[in-house]
Amino acid sequence: MQRLDVRGVPSGGLRSLLPQAGTVGEGPVAAVREILADVEARGDDAVRDYTERFDGVRTDSFRVPQAELDAALVEVGDDVRAALTEAAESIRAFHATQRRPEHVHERGGVRVRAWTEPVARAGCYVPGGRARYPSTVLMTAIPARVAGVAEVVLCVPPDRSGRVPTVTLAAAAVAGVDEVYAIGGAQAIGAMAFGTASVRPVDVIVGPGNVYVAVAKREVSGRGLVGVPSAFAGPSEVVVVADETVPAEFAAIDLIVQSEHGPDGLAWLLCWSPAVADAVEAAMRRLVEEAPRKAEILATLDHSGFAVVCDDAAQAIEVANVLAPEHLELLCDAAVAEVGRVRNAGAVFLGRNGAASIGDYLAGPNHTLPTSGTARFASALTIDDFSKHMHLVEVSDEGLARVAPHVAALARAEGFDAHARSVEMRTAPR
Repeated sequence: MQRLDVRGVPSGGLRSLLPQAGTVGEGPVAAVREILADVEARGDDAVRDYTERFDGVRTDSFRVPQAELDAALVEVGDDVRAALTEAAESIRAFHATQRRPEHVHERGGVRVRAWTEPVARAGCYVPGGRARYPSTVLMTAIPARVAGVAEVVLCVPPDRSGRVPTVTLAAAAVAGVDEVYAIGGAQAIGAMAFGTASVRPVDVIVGPGNVYVAVAKREVSGRGLVGVPSAFAGPSEVVVVADETVPAEFAAIDLIVQSEHGPDGLAWLLCWSPAVADAVEAAMRRLVEEAPRKAEILATLDHSGFAVVCDDAAQAIEVANVLAPEHLELLCDAAVAEVGRVRNAGAVFLGRNGAASIGDYLAGPNHTLPTSGTARFASALTIDDFSKHMHLVEVSDEGLARVAPHVAALARAEGFDAHARSVEMRTAPR
């Protein structure tokens, strides 16, 4: 890991000193726009060509039959099936707490009834390639169901045989997904946004992915085709705050946890002792050597692995707020005392038992989290991302008499005479 020493640096100087989350270059944006334009123009034929180009397989049909989902749930075995069921129940229970009851507000003869309405059709993207992500199936599809979405669609990159991993299909069965398509990358986002002969268009698209998937979601959202969460759900990130009170191996393995997703992520250690940084790095070297995903871990650490030595826990939290990481772990008592000062993080894990892995699978809150600094203004996926907030306004005669003069005054101040006349006509003597 690269070493940074920010001791003595004033708060205002941290942002300019710290490496910032990488911005998306013109290369990925241009490539994504080309793919999306092609999918919009040629539909399934373009999707088929890009699937062959990027995933190494050419297929006539993208749709995965329901029978394969049902069979997968049997094939995964009792332990995995039990884990998927337990995770699903935890995710469902937590997201059910986000439901908002209909409410009514009345003031001076104006009555407003407000409620949420789910979208009709939601698209969930789940990454593939280097790994399998059944947990992401649960984290995207189940909140959609809790929100009341009628049709849930899932796109997953196929393997070289053209199949979706069995455990991913099992998760889709547990989550109650309606349609599964073996399509990945920006072409999947295009298919769900534009629609093709095989895939009907959706109303929202959610789920994490690489930079091309994240950019594709922004592109189709910018055209007003679908809704997407404001968070940039890209490559995985973690910031671990630790001191000598926590075993170095705990901090080391949690830095490795997010690094094993592969390149372009971020893994930072924040501490206030060079000795702690040395111990954690030594533990990481030992653990990485025996890790099955050593290549992916090293790719992340070589690019964005940092050990930052701070003045104290308070400055460490300041650094974390500047980084606005996807996952923030506060593993030591000194950092726990500072938790109230955390402002920017996708998810925060507290205390020595607070492994981000628990949040990735079973805590309940969503693991689809903001990356690339977007935790400054964005949040984890919630049922609101699948819902529209609607309201109905009713005005009594008394209410109209009260508000009409104010409406007319404001309308004319803005230069809109017809707006003013619309209420004046209703209150004029007849």
